[in-house]
Amino acid sequence: NADDGTCDYAEDNFDCDGNCLVDVDCNGDCGGSAVVDECGECGGDNSSCAIALSLDGGDLNYSSGSDIAGFQFNHDGCVTGAGGGAAEDAGFMISASSTAVIAFSLTGGVIPSGSGTLLILDGDLTGDCLFDFIVSDPGGDALDVTYSYSGCTDSAACNYDENAVNDDGSCEYAEDNFDC
Repeated sequence: NADDGTCDYAEDNFDCDGNCLVDVDCNGDCGGSAVVDECGECGGDNSSCAIALSLDGGDLNYSSGSDIAGFQFNHDGCVTGAGGGAAEDAGFMISASSTAVIAFSLTGGVIPSGSGTLLILDGDLTGDCLFDFIVSDPGGDALDVTYSYSGCTDSAACNYDENAVNDDGSCEYAEDNFDC
């Protein structure tokens, strides 16, 4: 029972023939811990299936870790037209009705992951007039959407907007001795 130095020991998780004895993770590592995230990426952090939208004047801007195959959102009548931006560059059909905007490709075109102006909107736009965003990836799965806009962030102002994330200098205040 003495070790004469000729004995080879298998690596952790492997037998002497090099076969993996435990589970293989999504990277193909024997005994590894990587898992597929909600976005379908091995070892991902769920960020590639998220998209951030923001309104800057009439520009609806985006930052996305995933390709965009289509989108739609509702509005309260503030949008009178929509076009341009990355949606038009990708050949999307863009339609704006009195309550909704929808855009998609009939040929399978996508807006590549990245950032820029998604769409240029016409109308009497305020940040809170756009809502219920749905953005889809090429597989038809919905991306997680966050939406932000600028507005009056001073709670003492008459036009305070609790949902605005950046103050745009539009705050209006009551005259002395008057309410809003």
